Amino acid sequence: MTSAPGRRSSTFTRLLRHGFTDPSAAEQLLDSDGLTLVRNDPVLLDALGATADPDLALRGLARLLEAQDGATARQELLDTLIAAKPLRDRLLGVLGASEALAEHLARHPSDWQALVTYEPRDLHPGVEEFERGLADATDPVSLRVAYRRCLLSIAARDVCGTIEVAQTAAELADLATATLRAALALAAAAAPEDAALCRLAVIAMGKCGGHELNYVSDVDVIFVGEAADGADEDKALRAATRLASHLMRICSETTVEGSIWPVDANLRPEGRNGPLVRTLASHLAYYQRWAKTWEFQALLKARPVAGDRALGEEYVAALQPLVWQAAERENFVADVQKMRRRVVENIPAAEIDRQLKLGPGGLRDVEFAVQLLQLVHGRSDASLRSGTTLDALKALAAGGYVGRADAAQLDDAYRFLRSMEHRIQLHRLRRTHLVPEDETDLRRLGRSLDLRTDPVATLTREWKRHASVVRRLHEKLFYRPLLDAVAALAPGEARLSAAAARERLIALGYADPAAALRHLEALASGVTRKAAIQRTLLPVLLGWFADSADPDAGLLTFRKVSDALGKTPWYLRLLRDEGAAAENLARVLSAGRLAPDLLMRAPEAVALLGDGGGGLRPRSRAHLEQEILAAVRRADNAVQAVTAARGVRRRELFRTSAADIVGSYGTESQPAEADQGALVDLVGGAVSDLTAATLSGTLRAVVREGWGDTLPTRFAIIGMGRFGGHELGYGSDADVLFVHEPRDGVDEREAAEAANKVVAEMRRLLQVPSADPPLIVDADLRPEGKSGPLVRTLTSYEAYYRRWSLVWERHALLRAEHVAGDEELGRRFTELIDPLRYPAAGLDEEAVREIRRLKARMESERLPRGADPKLHTKLGPGGLSDVEWTVQLLQLRHGAREPGLRTTRTRQALAAARAAGLISEEDASTLDEAWVLATRVRNAVMLVRGRAGDTFPTVPRELSAVGRYLGYGPGHAGDMLDAYRRTARRARSVVEELFYGGS
Repeated sequence: MTSAPGRRSSTFTRLLRHGFTDPSAAEQLLDSDGLTLVRNDPVLLDALGATADPDLALRGLARLLEAQDGATARQELLDTLIAAKPLRDRLLGVLGASEALAEHLARHPSDWQALVTYEPRDLHPGVEEFERGLADATDPVSLRVAYRRCLLSIAARDVCGTIEVAQTAAELADLATATLRAALALAAAAAPEDAALCRLAVIAMGKCGGHELNYVSDVDVIFVGEAADGADEDKALRAATRLASHLMRICSETTVEGSIWPVDANLRPEGRNGPLVRTLASHLAYYQRWAKTWEFQALLKARPVAGDRALGEEYVAALQPLVWQAAERENFVADVQKMRRRVVENIPAAEIDRQLKLGPGGLRDVEFAVQLLQLVHGRSDASLRSGTTLDALKALAAGGYVGRADAAQLDDAYRFLRSMEHRIQLHRLRRTHLVPEDETDLRRLGRSLDLRTDPVATLTREWKRHASVVRRLHEKLFYRPLLDAVAALAPGEARLSAAAARERLIALGYADPAAALRHLEALASGVTRKAAIQRTLLPVLLGWFADSADPDAGLLTFRKVSDALGKTPWYLRLLRDEGAAAENLARVLSAGRLAPDLLMRAPEAVALLGDGGGGLRPRSRAHLEQEILAAVRRADNAVQAVTAARGVRRRELFRTSAADIVGSYGTESQPAEADQGALVDLVGGAVSDLTAATLSGTLRAVVREGWGDTLPTRFAIIGMGRFGGHELGYGSDADVLFVHEPRDGVDEREAAEAANKVVAEMRRLLQVPSADPPLIVDADLRPEGKSGPLVRTLTSYEAYYRRWSLVWERHALLRAEHVAGDEELGRRFTELIDPLRYPAAGLDEEAVREIRRLKARMESERLPRGADPKLHTKLGPGGLSDVEWTVQLLQLRHGAREPGLRTTRTRQALAAARAAGLISEEDASTLDEAWVLATRVRNAVMLVRGRAGDTFPTVPRELSAVGRYLGYGPGHAGDMLDAYRRTARRARSVVEELFYGGS
């Protein structure tokens, strides 16, 4: 029946109302021979409108009718469809949700009969029922057809809501079990002589083992084989391998009926490089000796499903005890979390926001969190040993290992995300975990989840909401119950026992779990606003502390800082509201002793860790001098003034150390700084500028107190060594020279006395015991060393250098730079020494030999007794001294001709030497890498131990902390030492050539 031109037919309008997006095409299908008799049947239109995709359902129905064998068969299908609501809902539900199953029905048009029966026993089939459904399969092709027929029944009950998502996943796993058994039977029938030689057990792993399979997923398995009675073991294993390989091909290979799913055996010992089939003894030996943490995590879901049942059960019984000992392994929690991070890092950037399974807030986050808790607490609580995620989550909540509210939210989110995953895969029966981008696909997906009002927007909103819940909870899940263990709980809420809390803290790396629990109780107990905010912050902070080498120290210092600042309104608000502050604080407090010690002397410096106020960016020397000199002007005397200057120094040392730590560790929002040289330059420049500003302020304070505005003599401080090179570390002394010049009309003796008093008072005030770290001012590089006068006039320096200077003194002057005091005098001193350090004729051979002799003597005499030379960052081969002396020899020989070499900074001089062709790019890169690494190690030692050192710590925890700072994960301290030796060895070979080789 046609309608008047320009007017829509009533059928068109009804189709729109029933959810069709292409009513014109639907009208044409309803007018076709097969459907014309029922085109106006309201029962059919209502049923089509109830499907996920009415257009898809109608197309599938039309194809199915067309494929029927004659008019009688078509009429039977139509009559049953109209008369039997269960079939109507099931069949149309499948056709509206799955294009792939519609194609199967078109190829096998009688399979719709499998959906007709609706007996109670059909509602929840298990392995036996599926085995009966597959029993008639005699080859891989017929097995695929039978598998799809069974899958059809699961999908029908799924889309109709007869079974919920967990039951669907369990039935899919049961169908996979029956299919593996059928495939093994086919393989054995094809090679009966192989089957007679061996016993073969198939162990399901992953989602199949956990009874939570997807519609389309790799089925993970492990094969265990033994010789049959009287058979040779080698022959039996070869036979078992052939059977296992054939089983895998039967399931995986593509035929005219497609494939079933890939069978993946890569979770076996040694992965794809290991034998496909091993004996039980071989499996056990591997797991006892070689297995990694993730392999025990995978065994959580191991379940015998096919083949020799007794052998499969023996396998599980033998390996389960090892699974529950995994949490005792060193760095267990860190290993699990590292693996999770690696999974996320490997997701293509274009997919990460659409990943249901692997992305942040995805299914894997829930599964990893649950498995982590199972492995920690399953040792002592057998109720947690389920391979099924939701069952394990329920048991964790019942036992108090997870808060009930958190568990309920995660359960809800996991079910929603799994439902999305199921419906996405069901559409074309393809293995994917990506949320589609096409609006038609999103509409069908939303409607399949019963989101009928604006399905696309509602689906997106619900998906993001659930993903946000998972993202927020999955890490806290491990830590939050630790607070409940020491806090008052609501009625009916289970508490984590003291023993369970201790287990969890030990797994996290806490050496003193009892003390940690006391700290948590002190921080989180009570009903104050402070305690409430702490309970919100601590689950996240505990995770960050655990990601360090010393979580005990991090938690203890956090308690001390909180005790000191807890009543300050801005402190907890800063941690709660400023995204970076809490994580920065956790990193800084648990990275070592130096930064927390600096912070505890003035806890208000924690404000620097926030997002605003300049944050952790080091301040310029001009700004530092301005602040310190202003404080000096406000002070009543020199003691107060220098105390204020040292306070600024302490705060800025904290700022710099915190920036260094955060840059080295990285944060959730900002990866670790990849350029190690940039971090070295940051620390060297910031500490050197800070030292110069402190000396300037101290000089001003001492002069003002003793002489008013003007000292009788002009006075300048020259930075030497690392200070002059802008390369100071956290524990470096300030190497300096003092130079003065009497003002007009001032007696030289009076001027000298004044200059010496200034130096003595400056050094005293900067070392007075106080809460602030002392600044040691070292003038031993002056002419005549400790035997010479502490302060000289410019004229005296000129006379000494003209008559008496030695090669080592010219060498030392390469790093000389004015840092404080009279700028004009400092400039004139620099002009005086330039001809000495950059001699116009370069160095003669005798001078070069003398420098080499000095270097060799220093290496043999100054290396501490008992120290490993290969790991000594300063004097060892390839260390700082090697690189610096090599660069400085180039400066002495070529500085007069090459302006770029006239710098006090090692890396700049090295770059200039490369640019001038004095050193190859490869050699320059080798020396730079070694110098940067050695400097980083020295900085790390100071940060970790709180005192300076030139070699790696021997205490394991301190060594691990140095490793974390340098980018090595838990358990990789040995790799760090090997890498240092390699880097130093390469640098030493360059030094041997350039410094000692006569080039």
